[in-house]
Amino acid sequence: MAGPSRPHQTLRPADLSSGSSREEGLSDGAVVIAAITSCTNTSNPRAMAAGGLLARNAVARGLATAPWTKTSLTPGSQATAELLRTSGLQSALDELGFQVAGFGCGTCMGNSGPLPGEVARQIRHRGLSVSAVLSGNRNFPGRIHPDVTDAYLASPPLVVAYAIAGRTTIDLDHESLGTDDAGEPVLLQDIWPTDEEIDAVVGVVGEPVLGASLPVTTGRWKQLPHPCSESYAWEAETGMIRRPPFADADVSGPMREGNIVGARPLLVLGDDITTDHISPVARILPDSAAGKWLTERGVPPGALGSFSARRLNHDVMLRGGFANPRLRNKLVEGRGGGWTRLLPDGEVMPVHVAAAAYERRGTPVVVVAGRSYGAGSARDWAAKVTRLLGVQAVLAAGFERIHRTNLVAMGVLPVECPSLSGFEVDGAEEFDVLGLEPGPLVNAALTVVIRRGGRRVFEEAALARVDTETEEEWMRAGGVLSRLLTAPAG
Repeated sequence: MAGPSRPHQTLRPADLSSGSSREEGLSDGAVVIAAITSCTNTSNPRAMAAGGLLARNAVARGLATAPWTKTSLTPGSQATAELLRTSGLQSALDELGFQVAGFGCGTCMGNSGPLPGEVARQIRHRGLSVSAVLSGNRNFPGRIHPDVTDAYLASPPLVVAYAIAGRTTIDLDHESLGTDDAGEPVLLQDIWPTDEEIDAVVGVVGEPVLGASLPVTTGRWKQLPHPCSESYAWEAETGMIRRPPFADADVSGPMREGNIVGARPLLVLGDDITTDHISPVARILPDSAAGKWLTERGVPPGALGSFSARRLNHDVMLRGGFANPRLRNKLVEGRGGGWTRLLPDGEVMPVHVAAAAYERRGTPVVVVAGRSYGAGSARDWAAKVTRLLGVQAVLAAGFERIHRTNLVAMGVLPVECPSLSGFEVDGAEEFDVLGLEPGPLVNAALTVVIRRGGRRVFEEAALARVDTETEEEWMRAGGVLSRLLTAPAG
């Protein structure tokens, strides 16, 4: 077998032909991303040492990573990198493609970078269900990379092992990862490090390294050009850091006065919608709404980056709202996230375009969902983009607690209506939320009415999930920022 793979290995057509074995190439279950990420390494030097030792043992047996597997190592600190370098283990990781790519959040935040062009082409052309394996703590659908169907959390040594195997369909207890230079099969147990080996690395090398005071920045970082003015110069339209709109009059005030009447559903969603469905962090694809917007303004396709990197650009995030490719909007069955139907017209269009059309018409909009709405890694942008889209209320069978609070903080009303789970919306409906005036909002008893063709087809009790008096102050002001701006001085 050929020696260990090197960085930027060229992919040959034979490497990516259809099939299931290593020799036959890319197939369902193929591991296209293998990443050791900062979530694990900052807190567990033994796990990092184990990953380095397994890489050393694999290289010694002549194993290589699969040619279609993109590998990366993003330590959470320089101490981790120094531990691997001083122990001599980083060279083995380098041989397998796990060079240090940076420090801090990487693949967990969708910053794994683009897949090789031929890999991405085959995934889309052949409709493959491929995988990522990472040592992080976030693997929600569509988060790691838009083209990656499944993502699995694993320890650093297992990340290295799956990178060598190149597929998640392997039985690591009984199947070999590959063959050595002598043509003999190599099982995982053959190269798994012993506790004594791990103890030696952490005890002899780790203690002085992990206890040392390392510089926070580098000379190269300090030499980067930067503004020296007393005020920040906001970047232009396609910049990474733009002036946020949330204190502007058209965004910071209350979205509604009294009951919501005649609202149209912007999206109709199922159960367990996560904040990653609502506000993606993965790579921005050129053919996405955000990608097209950036490209039209002169950003090269290779520089689009990720939603996490551009999260301080509200126009990018607006176009990323509900655009996760794994999101299923029942108003447009058969299409991935980012699309909806403008009602009652029925025309299919991007979510943000439909939201703007409703605003011009003066038609209120709501999001309809099932149980556990907003589950997962609760991020502020999931609520911010909901507000920017002009959504007055989210009607759901149940809410995740942090996202519920974030919605209130942005002036979006969470309405809990368990009976919604049993009602099928076909797009002809109008929604009323009654009981919002007069009286207090805190856990107010509401009624959700759904009308189809002017006739009531649903009427059930609901609850305003404004849970405290402070939250009520936020809602009545239009959100927490508006409340702070209007609070009396002193």
